[in-house]
Amino acid sequence: MRALVLGGTGWLGRAIVRDLLEDGVEVTCLARGATGDVPDGARLVRTDRRADGAYEPVRGAWDEVVELSSDPELVRPALDALADSAAHWTLVSTVSVYARNDEPGADETAEVVEPVDLTQYADAKVAAERSSADRLGSRLLVARPGLIVGPGDPSDRFGYWPARLNRPGPVLVPTSEGRSVQVIDVADLAAWVGRAWRTGHTGVLNAVGEVVPMRDFFRLVVEATGFDGELVEVEDDVLLAHDVQYWAGPRSLPLWLPHSDAALMHRSARAFRDAGGRSRPLTETLAGVLDDERDRGVERPRRAGLGVDEEAAVLAAVR
Repeated sequence: MRALVLGGTGWLGRAIVRDLLEDGVEVTCLARGATGDVPDGARLVRTDRRADGAYEPVRGAWDEVVELSSDPELVRPALDALADSAAHWTLVSTVSVYARNDEPGADETAEVVEPVDLTQYADAKVAAERSSADRLGSRLLVARPGLIVGPGDPSDRFGYWPARLNRPGPVLVPTSEGRSVQVIDVADLAAWVGRAWRTGHTGVLNAVGEVVPMRDFFRLVVEATGFDGELVEVEDDVLLAHDVQYWAGPRSLPLWLPHSDAALMHRSARAFRDAGGRSRPLTETLAGVLDDERDRGVERPRRAGLGVDEEAAVLAAVR
């Protein structure tokens, strides 16, 4: 069995490659290698996918091709070069493609955004889905993951909470009523992607985990970390007035969403489970992430979350 991974040096890509290798698949990765090397046992064809002739070294028959990009300048040339000789193709998309996030439990039939501005992530992913479907038809599997989490997560979103509760002192949190947390462990997603093509799965599936009420999520983080301080719940309008941001990035409370978009973390997982998708208990994911955060340093600079001084200033203002 031969698989080609378009990427394979980033966080999710490496996890997919490792899983394929463990199952005895011969794996080739096509990438610049800017984010690192491929796992031992895989072959890396190092190239810029925008370059002329980039796909010449990997032309031929493939049992599986995995596409991780949303960039039209990468997706379309790859399809032109490789689609006709691929037995199966998996495009890793995202639940961010949906036009509405106010319908808890919505499934894959929900309306997606119209791809007007391809510099926007959701628009680009929809365009990638459509161009892939046009070329591949029934050979295509579109995986729409929710928030991908786990050790090594470069986004710093999910890990913010176990890292923060690993430190003492009152913790600023959003109000949890009407909110949930729904994630997919990177290892579970990689395992399913690595297996789904061999079991003949195609079509569009939300690759999402179980829905956990946000209050229960915070309780699980408290239990994982042994935190014995106070969680200070603050209303949305107060947080926004103090320049605290939703979801991700600097000065954010990660995983916090406006109530109008709360169903982004509440998608139907039925099709994923029916297709053999597995979602490990959240306690297991939290334990792995907490170990990773401790190894990397819970007070390190982060891409997402509030800094120590930023959080202290907001707490002082609202209490």
